[in-house]
Amino acid sequence: MRTVERIYIDGAFVTPHGTEMFDLFDPARGEVIGQVRLADAEDARLAIQAAKRALLSYARTGKAERLELLRALHDAVLSRAADLEEATILEYGAPVARARWTARYAAESFLNAAKTLEAYSFTRPAGVSEVVMEPVGVAGLITPWNANAGFICNKLAYALAAGCTAVIKPSEMSALQTEIVTEALHAAGAPAGLFNIVTGRGDVVGSELTTSPDIAKISFTGSTTVGKAIMKAAADTVKRVTLELGGKSPSLILEDADLEAAVPMAIMAGFQNSGQACLAGTRILVPEKRLSDVLPLAKAAMTATKVGDLRDPATAIGPLVNAKQYERVQRYIRLGIEAGATLIAGGEGHPDGLGGYFARPTLFANVTNEMTIAREEIFGPVLCIITYRDEDEAVAIANDTDYGLSSYVFSSDLVRARAIAVRLQTGRVVINGAPHDPLAPFGGYKQSGIGREYGVFGLEAFLEVKAILGVGVSLA
Repeated sequence: MRTVERIYIDGAFVTPHGTEMFDLFDPARGEVIGQVRLADAEDARLAIQAAKRALLSYARTGKAERLELLRALHDAVLSRAADLEEATILEYGAPVARARWTARYAAESFLNAAKTLEAYSFTRPAGVSEVVMEPVGVAGLITPWNANAGFICNKLAYALAAGCTAVIKPSEMSALQTEIVTEALHAAGAPAGLFNIVTGRGDVVGSELTTSPDIAKISFTGSTTVGKAIMKAAADTVKRVTLELGGKSPSLILEDADLEAAVPMAIMAGFQNSGQACLAGTRILVPEKRLSDVLPLAKAAMTATKVGDLRDPATAIGPLVNAKQYERVQRYIRLGIEAGATLIAGGEGHPDGLGGYFARPTLFANVTNEMTIAREEIFGPVLCIITYRDEDEAVAIANDTDYGLSSYVFSSDLVRARAIAVRLQTGRVVINGAPHDPLAPFGGYKQSGIGREYGVFGLEAFLEVKAILGVGVSLA
């Protein structure tokens, strides 16, 4: 049993004022492996004050000092990548290939922010006036359990690049990952108070961040329901808010697509991060006239998708994060069956030979966009095939959702694919399985969020705009 009993405030590891102990699980076995002591509102207030004090000097730093810090943070986190990988496998149930990628992505976030900062100008002309971009202030960064370390590092990297200080509230379900990241960040030797990491419940620590008048900015990644509550709470102090929320992303397989390549890629777009990803392509849209060709390829792709052994680099799907998430996915599978969708693969229960919180990767066909399984975010390995008659109907179905985070287009003609891409109401469109671009903006339309992260847009999310009039005009 592992016990995490420290949080990080003002450059030091301290025992929380809070006393509640929260169980940590190994989702592959469904067993308790440790506990974390949760911080409370008093701890959050101490962290906010530390960040507020540090802001006075850090906001006045120049590019050179910030770039040096970001590179040091990268090196420090990268040095713990193996430890972070192991914690992600144990505590989250990520397959080793995914865990290895996420550990290195967390470190690389600092280099991506440094690259953005290096090329960015904090002053620009506007008419005969000058525009100055200034740090917004103390930022509250709230991160989710499905990619905790990556979001801690990415949000922090861009906040620091902008000249902000931060209080981070990571998911309490990811305490082992958080501890490793915190130790790495501390080892980089940053001035005290620049970042403070307070693990606690959202309705306690998170609430303190969203209501405190000393927090100028909230950056939250998580569910749409919680994002709405944060937005309401932040309104009283008119905080700047970035929300990266849920999704029900479509994968459009166009009529001219190479099905043997496109169908497996569409399946994997839906199963990324074991289906626990807000940008997962869980609605697969296929031409009605090609459904008979798609189904056997989809079934073969499902059969080829390896589930189980987290140490096997070929494994694509691990367990769900906890019992609650497992039961949630089971309920949606039942709803799909009850609605009359055709079960192509998977179904209720555990995959053969597996227990814990492993769910069977499931694929439904004959789904309509009005069914619950096509409209609500399931956050597990459950995919729907929906047919369309022509491209106009495909676009209409894709856009007929409350969400708008990401979408995927598969076509043998890039011009045609791009023409479809510009009609989709999503913050990102991925054509033919293009790889992740860490400098391209990330965020959603509609109820998938507000604002953007990554690159220039991610940097400017932590900046305020000041216009200085008169500097370009003679006073004669």
